[in-house]
Amino acid sequence: MFVPRKIFFTKGVGKSSEKLQSFEIALRKAGIAHCNLVRVSSIFPPECKIITKSRGNPLLKPGQVVFTVLSENATNEPNRLIGASIGLAVPANRKHYGYLSEHHSFGQTEDKAGEYAEDLAATMLATTLGIEFDPAKDYDERKKIYHMSGKIVKTTNITQTAEGDKDGLWTTVVAAAVFVP
Repeated sequence: MFVPRKIFFTKGVGKSSEKLQSFEIALRKAGIAHCNLVRVSSIFPPECKIITKSRGNPLLKPGQVVFTVLSENATNEPNRLIGASIGLAVPANRKHYGYLSEHHSFGQTEDKAGEYAEDLAATMLATTLGIEFDPAKDYDERKKIYHMSGKIVKTTNITQTAEGDKDGLWTTVVAAAVFVP
């Protein structure tokens, strides 16, 4: 059974006349194009340690199968704002699992897209932990409740946004949570 003990976060943007190639360039900028990526759902494993990309990337070998939570978005519409974001919510009790979320957006700034992804992850974790909250409240208010409960210790996100190439090239953005074996 493989339960990851380390994770790092990365992001990138790529442009090309071909959609697939713009995706590959975005993965290259993120530093993970040399791996075979397997998308997984959104569980942050118990006792998983967050490391920097600079520490995690050298642990990956070319061609290695690597599990990731990956968000991607692409456009060939000039000037269209796109975003890809991964949100994270970590429980205070590190023996409990947390949540990762993927969000793909059009027209949202980096801050808005990132906050949305972070909110998704925190809300999923809060419901799992039995934290009572009013879903109609804005995220800043709910975030205070989550942290004050003492059950959620950290929320964060990594987000990549870009405007579609002015000449109509494909523009792709990626954000990824990469599990290190």
